[in-house]
Amino acid sequence: MIIEPRMRGFICLTSHPKGCEKNVLNQIEFVKSNGHIEGPKNVLVIGASTGFGLASRITSAFGSNAATIGVFFEKAPQEGKTASPGWYNSAAFQQEAKKAGLYAKSINGDAFSTEVKKKTIDLIKSDLGKVDLVIYSLASPVRTHPETGVTHRSVLKPIGDTFTSKTVDFHSGVVSNITIEPCTEDDINNTVAVMGGEDWEMWIDALIQADALSNHATTVAYSYIGPSLTEAVYRKGTIGKAKNDLEARAFKIADKLKDIDGEAYVSVNKALVTQASSAIPVIPLYISLLYKTMKEKGIHEGCIEQIQRLFEARLFSKEGIPTDEEGRIRIDDLEMREDVQNAVAELWLQATTETLPEIGDLKGYKQDFLNLFGFGFEGVDYLEDVNEVVAIEGLQ
Repeated sequence: MIIEPRMRGFICLTSHPKGCEKNVLNQIEFVKSNGHIEGPKNVLVIGASTGFGLASRITSAFGSNAATIGVFFEKAPQEGKTASPGWYNSAAFQQEAKKAGLYAKSINGDAFSTEVKKKTIDLIKSDLGKVDLVIYSLASPVRTHPETGVTHRSVLKPIGDTFTSKTVDFHSGVVSNITIEPCTEDDINNTVAVMGGEDWEMWIDALIQADALSNHATTVAYSYIGPSLTEAVYRKGTIGKAKNDLEARAFKIADKLKDIDGEAYVSVNKALVTQASSAIPVIPLYISLLYKTMKEKGIHEGCIEQIQRLFEARLFSKEGIPTDEEGRIRIDDLEMREDVQNAVAELWLQATTETLPEIGDLKGYKQDFLNLFGFGFEGVDYLEDVNEVVAIEGLQ
């Protein structure tokens, strides 16, 4: 079929297998061009099919020649109906890993469930024995708790006061004001249940119990802080409470890993265009202004650049792992530079529908958004009739 992007709000309903393959190939080429990283040998990536999780799997495999197991929850294709982009990304990754002679297997299912944890650990034990790096990169709005059976849904709301600020419809470029009413206590609890660190800790508990972690194993979960411009609705809102929980769990997990001299970290990453961030009011406008500023300063990074730097200059640096006063790895250091944030704050005051094309990088935002779904890549013939039914080799 000939596949075109079909948009509904901040979601694209279609994805392109050849474009997703190109996305993966580009990331692999970037990692290989930066040389070998003396890093992990056996890696589990939870949330491995898009964004930072996919970049982590690619960096592990093609930067360190690691064996990887990826866990994700993606929609398979049907005749006349495309898969979710993470499905096609994973199919392309598996294909390239096989060509390179690298071990790679994947599990498609609800990573929050006990069943998927058990299936994953059984695979580790049978094929790899143990893993020395566990990346936790889940981004789901919903979680059914494996013990209580309760389904929790996260919300993006401020705490205490109504929040009003600018936002942009990145499809039309229209800048407008948005108002979000404050949350309830239940909203906070549900958001923490979905996006906090409980499931990360459950994964590590299960891996410890199964003796599936190597000596000196490291686990890393991904987080975000962001600027003062967004903190009322993000870091000081419901999601911020979840991120606080995630970061607090890192210390609990580190204590549990002491017997194997293991470590647990939260890496605070840069704001990037993702399906999740596109749904957050204010963030698309902030990212548009941030991209413009960082590109002009020559310090812009995408997912793969961020994770390659995280691995090479932080996690597996011979100089050790630098952290902030809260024990977090700060790979958002370039975004949060004072000169960058001052420039973005000035542009924010100027941002209108009329000025944004000049002072922001809405074009870059739209390009990155299309790329998430496999569209907009050079070298891909989007008029070609392609087979939408693509299998993932190594899928368990």
